[in-house]
Amino acid sequence: MAAHAADPEPVVPPMPERTPKALRDAIAQHAPVLLPDFDKHWKRAIADTYDLRPVPAFMARWWIEYAIARDPELDARLHDLELRAAESTDIAEARALLDEAARIRHKALRTEPGE
Repeated sequence: MAAHAADPEPVVPPMPERTPKALRDAIAQHAPVLLPDFDKHWKRAIADTYDLRPVPAFMARWWIEYAIARDPELDARLHDLELRAAESTDIAEARALLDEAARIRHKALRTEPGE
């Protein structure tokens, strides 16, 4: 029987330029499951209103979502923390789990293009 090489580590794609178009393109390519919600949110918050003031908040939200979704291990870790917090009957444990999830989201927001 032939030996199999270990599966290579999945490569996490770099963050795109910090523009709505570049972020949408990256989502379409690397996290297409997010694309319908991204497009609906863009249409409702920006396109239909012709108001550009919400763009920074829109970008922050979707920057975080993509930064996490592009890394399957990080995405799974975050969902596990949130699920365990929701199922916990110990308030201190639930709070600690949600604090860790919040740290992941804050770190994702600070991820720079190219990282």
